[in-house]
Amino acid sequence: MEQNRVIYLDHAATSWPKPEAVVKAVYDAMLNDTANPGRGSHAMAVRSSRHIFQARKQLAKLFRISNPNDIAFSMNTTTALNQAIKGFLQPGDHVISTAVEHNSVRRPLEYLKQAIGIQVTYIEADEKGFITPQQVEQAIMPTTRLAIINHSSNLLGTIAPVAEIGEVCRRRGVKLLVDAAQSAGILPIDVEAMGIDMMAFPGHKGLLGPQGTGGLYIHPNLDLIPMLHGGTGSQSEAPEQPSVRPDRYEAGTPNTPGLAGLAAGVSHVLHETVQTIHTKEWRQTQMMMEGLLGIPGIQVLGPELGQPRTGIVSFNLAGADASELSFILDQHYGIAVRAGYHCTPLAHAAAGTMETGAVRASVGCFTTDEEAMSIVEAMKEISKHYSDV
Repeated sequence: MEQNRVIYLDHAATSWPKPEAVVKAVYDAMLNDTANPGRGSHAMAVRSSRHIFQARKQLAKLFRISNPNDIAFSMNTTTALNQAIKGFLQPGDHVISTAVEHNSVRRPLEYLKQAIGIQVTYIEADEKGFITPQQVEQAIMPTTRLAIINHSSNLLGTIAPVAEIGEVCRRRGVKLLVDAAQSAGILPIDVEAMGIDMMAFPGHKGLLGPQGTGGLYIHPNLDLIPMLHGGTGSQSEAPEQPSVRPDRYEAGTPNTPGLAGLAAGVSHVLHETVQTIHTKEWRQTQMMMEGLLGIPGIQVLGPELGQPRTGIVSFNLAGADASELSFILDQHYGIAVRAGYHCTPLAHAAAGTMETGAVRASVGCFTTDEEAMSIVEAMKEISKHYSDV
């Protein structure tokens, strides 16, 4: 299969290329198993249901979830976060979040502040994006019901101490929602051991599945108000949404081909192991950072060289516009990166880059060392132009 000729360093947005097994799984499901799962007992509908359950089972294995039915599938992390936030919070509740959250967390919270009168505390992060469990504990109030933590910043690559924060939340009777957009399939996750009550994740990033897939883990002791109501194929005679999981949170026809592909993507991650993937990506970030830091005028955001981070390296070049750099890298070097504010203005405020935004290069499961270093070589040439201006 021929692919576009591009050096792809935008894995924090979506992973590419996908494993051949993912492409094949989507194709096979589209070709043979496109009946509506759970809506019939004929052979094709049964096969479609098996694709869905296989994805659920593989995810449960990856995240150490006891019951696969505690995973509700969604279109993406944003949909999952909205279900968790709007389905759990009630008028007058207090929420703790952080200054490195994505707009998929911040905007639902700001909406609920106006709509039902919740209170929100955003914990300040340092310029590298770090927060501490002590900050979370100090922010807890008598009305605090939920803490929302970004496992890894999509701008800075900073990794939050989720397990330690989970211990604080359990001890203080606060539920913990984790945004795993940049960590699912990249960092080890054990929902029970880490004290996670809800976790939103994408299928199309570190899990290597197709776009349009994602999900929400919901602890068995929690009951959320469903964000969508409608047909589930179960309890069709009842006027109310079913109480049984996962049907309660999965109204409407699911993305069967996409979830078949997601199952294949998770299988690839399980085979390679999360630790192997993370170690490789971290090593490549260190190569990139060391090279970029050797170029006059470049500022690299996030944790220092040698410190833990996910496969994200964001940077700026003095005197250069981030969007212009992204355009030059694409048009003249064939390197795909992202520039701007990355839907996380609070993280830019913490990093001191609200006026400039940043260029973000991010590696993935299939990134080669040569591809990772290509941006360093390109920026060496580009920086000379700006130093001469």
